[in-house]
Amino acid sequence: MQLTGLHVYPVKSMYRLSPDTAEVQPWGLAGDRRWMLADPTGRFVSQRENAALGQIRPGLLPGGALALTAPDGSRIEIAAPTPAAGDPVADVEVWGTRFRATEAAKEAHLWIEEHLGDYRLVHLDDPRARPVEPEYSEPGDTVSMADGFPLLLTTTASLDRLNELIAAEHPEEYEPLPMTRFRPNVVVGGAEAWAEDGWRRVRIGELTFKVVKPCGRCVVTTTDQETGERGGKEPLRTLAKHHRLLRKAAFGQNLIPERPAGVEGDVLGTLRLGDDVEVLEDGAHWPADGR
Repeated sequence: MQLTGLHVYPVKSMYRLSPDTAEVQPWGLAGDRRWMLADPTGRFVSQRENAALGQIRPGLLPGGALALTAPDGSRIEIAAPTPAAGDPVADVEVWGTRFRATEAAKEAHLWIEEHLGDYRLVHLDDPRARPVEPEYSEPGDTVSMADGFPLLLTTTASLDRLNELIAAEHPEEYEPLPMTRFRPNVVVGGAEAWAEDGWRRVRIGELTFKVVKPCGRCVVTTTDQETGERGGKEPLRTLAKHHRLLRKAAFGQNLIPERPAGVEGDVLGTLRLGDDVEVLEDGAHWPADGR
């Protein structure tokens, strides 16, 4: 098995970057979801509420700065705010977990309002501020502003199998779904379909990861990541029938990186396209009913 895809999402729910290499930090790939939009209550905003987020193209600039480009060509560069510089700190929330993030400059909010709505752009200055769900982690595990875990893994074989099922049951509606619908961080080729459901620990290149929980899927998977168009019942309809784990239509597995012996600091190592992937620990597949 090999690593065939790497994806970083600088702003939660916006378009992806797909580098050939990516540094791994304890809370995810470097630059992944350190920014997000929050509504006036502080709750995160995603493509679930506003599919147009996926059409904003982000870029990572030196010094942690961010560039955003809208479909009409409008572009803005935004410096990374920090509390030390006196930038305002906001109380924000992702799936019930509240933590502190730093607000971007007013000009960024005005640009976001013009293109997306009444949202604030915030930056996670301290990626240690948000713990991973305790049931699936160890003390000290933290995550960026991703939905719940540092990385998401998918496999090309499982996508192929899902597309086969959709084509067999609904040929009149069938169009092959691309992997981008599932917004993974790492994509593995060479596995058997659904094999990842039994993985418990894997090595990718020089790094090891705990495989901690299947990823329950939502309406974002019905959204074309290239056009922003939402439509149809797939893949949720077929996943709900053929691949239901922990009471949810599931696709992909969540990962938490392990710190290599002797490595200190924020960078644990680097992933590269073509890296070998090895299953270090396997187990029973996750149950459909959650028990």
